[in-house]
Amino acid sequence: MAQLDETKLNQFVGRMLGDMGAALGAALVLVGDRLGLYKAMAEAGPVTPAQLAKSTGTSERYVREWLAAQAAAGYVDYDKKTQQFSLSPEQAAVFADEQGPAFLAGFYDVVAAAVRDEPKITEAFRTGKGVGWHEHHGCLFRGTERFFRTGYNRHLVKEWLPALENVVPKLERGARVADVGCGHGASTILMAQAFPKSHCHGFDYHLPSIERARSSAQAAGVADRCTFEVAAAKEYPGRDYDLVACFDCLHDMGDPVGAARHVRESLAADGTWMLVEPFANDHLHENLNPVGRVYYAASTMICTPASLSQEVGLGLGAQAGEARLKEVVTAGGFTRFRRATETPFNLILEARR
Repeated sequence: MAQLDETKLNQFVGRMLGDMGAALGAALVLVGDRLGLYKAMAEAGPVTPAQLAKSTGTSERYVREWLAAQAAAGYVDYDKKTQQFSLSPEQAAVFADEQGPAFLAGFYDVVAAAVRDEPKITEAFRTGKGVGWHEHHGCLFRGTERFFRTGYNRHLVKEWLPALENVVPKLERGARVADVGCGHGASTILMAQAFPKSHCHGFDYHLPSIERARSSAQAAGVADRCTFEVAAAKEYPGRDYDLVACFDCLHDMGDPVGAARHVRESLAADGTWMLVEPFANDHLHENLNPVGRVYYAASTMICTPASLSQEVGLGLGAQAGEARLKEVVTAGGFTRFRRATETPFNLILEARR
């Protein structure tokens, strides 16, 4: 072994110590989310462990240890004079406000799925075979919806759709929309709520997700104009859609070029395909940052195995980047392609005939 630089070693060990705490802390976020501890703190203000335990019907001894761990992580605040714990407005936005613009607690279901499904992915490394979306633990589907819904709540209606050419006026007048790879239907339902004259059709090959989407549409009061059907991206029914949307799913498909061809065939002559994909630059070295770290990890455990489990198995990965995505879209027959807008987490791309 090469001679160690003690200063660099200590710096790296310090970084690893933080990562170890974050890794173990993922389970504690799930506990707080499942038991409503964060939401109770947001409502109550400063609390003692006993007060929080009483209000949530939990054990004080467990809550006390949980609060100490959360304070050590900086996820809650601790006042040593009053010996009370509290959530700042920013902490509450991340952990307690599920419909807000910064909620991230749902992502930890994705983390739990990755850990639970590690043996399948490890074996896939050996065989080169894929692991289908449907083969993952159920908490992945729930976590994906809750994590991405935050961005959709914040950006979809106010920013992403208006960034597309002449799409919002069509939606306001009454348009036919296909949401392909809709999962639990969060994006589909949001569009139906925002544009009551339009009819939104959600498609996904995963039956349990479609069943959940139908239930959510019923609860949201939009089931009469927001329908869901089991169908693959290359086979979903219908023609003359004014808007086809694919939210964070094209890179998961085994044959995204084939999907692009089908999208083109299903669009009206002046229709629009909106692609929402994880934000990525076109070169690896440009993505070596915190966002890239999350997406490359998710891509290794979820996205790439999903693509490799299907026909063609192109394996785009979650960090494909705009240039690679343009190649896929134009290979599918589209002649116009542009970046409509972006966020730190997403590229919003527009394709037209």
